Amino acid sequence: MTESVEILGIEDVTHNVRHYRLEKPEGFVFQPGQATEVSIDKDGWRDKKRPFTFTSLAEWPYLEFTIKSYHDHPGVTDRLSELVPGDRLILRDVWGTITYKGPGTFIAGGAGVTPFIAILRRLNADGQLKGNRLIFSNKTSRDIILRDEFEAMAGLERLFTVTGEKAPGLLNERIDTDFLKRHVGDFSGRFYVCGPDPMVKELRETLEKLGASTEAVTFEK
Repeated sequence: MTESVEILGIEDVTHNVRHYRLEKPEGFVFQPGQATEVSIDKDGWRDKKRPFTFTSLAEWPYLEFTIKSYHDHPGVTDRLSELVPGDRLILRDVWGTITYKGPGTFIAGGAGVTPFIAILRRLNADGQLKGNRLIFSNKTSRDIILRDEFEAMAGLERLFTVTGEKAPGLLNERIDTDFLKRHVGDFSGRFYVCGPDPMVKELRETLEKLGASTEAVTFEK
């Protein structure tokens, strides 16, 4: 399946992250946490595909992606940052392995929080956030995606940490074995992990060493 859809609106989220709101094809269905491969519908870009997670909810009248722009090379996200409403993107089949399986601890690094956005929004809308925790690591406070929205989610436990600065109200710690022992403690529950590949690999191994069940750790495959 391929669908060319119009960009309806673009909104800054942080200094290098934006919401892209798109027209929603009739009958288009996805689950919170799922993604699709996206291309820019312009000559020279249609075959350049990148995976992005939907951050909208099923009942919204439009689709939304929350995308970080990387300007260190002339790739898709760099070019996306130059687009304006009225430009078009190409969507493909829906896929994804991060789906909600019950209350647990969500551990995210940077833009790796995006699969969790729709999941937490869904739980928030349904009043089912109790028992869930978000541990979110970034380099600096200005990199934290949707901090205000997460802080407004009643019932969600939140722990923000930054590794590149000391900032009021935030931890200045790396998520490692000691961090998890101090801030999680109980490893019998579910864990959802998403971030840079090395971080995910390390956390999976660390959680299992600390007693988490392999089946209870969900990550993007």
